[in-house]
Amino acid sequence: MASVTASQRGIPAEKEHFASYEEFWPYYVAMHSKAATRWIHLVGTLSGLAVTAYGAARRRRRYLWGLPVIGYGTAWPAHFLVEGNNPATFGHPLWSLRGDVRMIATMLAGRDAELAAVARGWLAEHPREGRAG
Repeated sequence: MASVTASQRGIPAEKEHFASYEEFWPYYVAMHSKAATRWIHLVGTLSGLAVTAYGAARRRRRYLWGLPVIGYGTAWPAHFLVEGNNPATFGHPLWSLRGDVRMIATMLAGRDAELAAVARGWLAEHPREGRAG
């Protein structure tokens, strides 16, 4: 039996149910198909992490909010303004966090082209879902 995609059921792609994180991963990368979106995520996440680490080292509690506020505060607008979609976090918060870590690690390893290829592949297979929002 052929599987029915989320868009065929009238459900936005971010509400699609995935059986595993590995099944979710290509979708997550596709929702970051533009290099600018990925780089904004990287800069926001690393900046937020630096502020949080500073707060932890200096025992300044207000700085501990750096990662979620700066990280998400830069990443989410990138989806709306650059990518033209909704953040995957809205439908899959824990897998999205794991995906963000994996995506940033891949970029820091100099393998951003691999992410672009994964995104192109998923979008080619799911043309109606790629820009669902």
